Amino acid sequence: MKTLTALLFVSPIAIAEPVSLFNGKDLTGWHADVPAADKDPKIAPSFIVRDGMLVSLGKPGGHLITDKEYSNYKLEVQYRFAAKPGNCGVLVHASKPRVLYNMFPQSIEVQMMSGDAGDFWCIGENIEVPDMEKRRPKKDGQAYGGGANDARRILNLTDGSEKPVGEWNTMVIECKGDTVKVSVNGTVVNDGSKCTATKGQIALQAEGSEVEFRKLEITQQ
Repeated sequence: MKTLTALLFVSPIAIAEPVSLFNGKDLTGWHADVPAADKDPKIAPSFIVRDGMLVSLGKPGGHLITDKEYSNYKLEVQYRFAAKPGNCGVLVHASKPRVLYNMFPQSIEVQMMSGDAGDFWCIGENIEVPDMEKRRPKKDGQAYGGGANDARRILNLTDGSEKPVGEWNTMVIECKGDTVKVSVNGTVVNDGSKCTATKGQIALQAEGSEVEFRKLEITQQ
């Protein structure tokens, strides 16, 4: 009887539910940092909502940044380059704005550039992967770091995971403690550890190419 009573009062384990970072209607929960807008506040926006999708128009260059900070999560992003191959990125653990080239916030960028999806770019932060010498090439005198003169790019494990232009890609970014793991369409393309940041905002880039996002969903872990 005592055993049965004890079982009845066992608290259920809470299971985190996914939460959408985009409501499909407007950019509530986000703010833009577009340097060109400093001189021209009426400049055309870099990020819009169109047909229920969040769209990075690519120009003028800048970032769309979550108002909140996040740590220990899985982020699922469904995106496509609708017209032609191009460049974009998801930045995790973003903090201080414009630390690099007066444009990029301090962060770890998960590259979305066509053909290179899943590369890491270190921006004022740092992260390590196996086979550093091979996957993080550096020129003479360069160090591994996130500064303008450092070897900042970490090559992904495969360039063959992306779908053709016009088709939807699913990128999953898992941040847990000081690790960041990235999958593209079900294939692990990067997995780093010893990241110098473990929390921060999430940012999307406007970097020259139009990109459509139909899903931005986060699950706390």
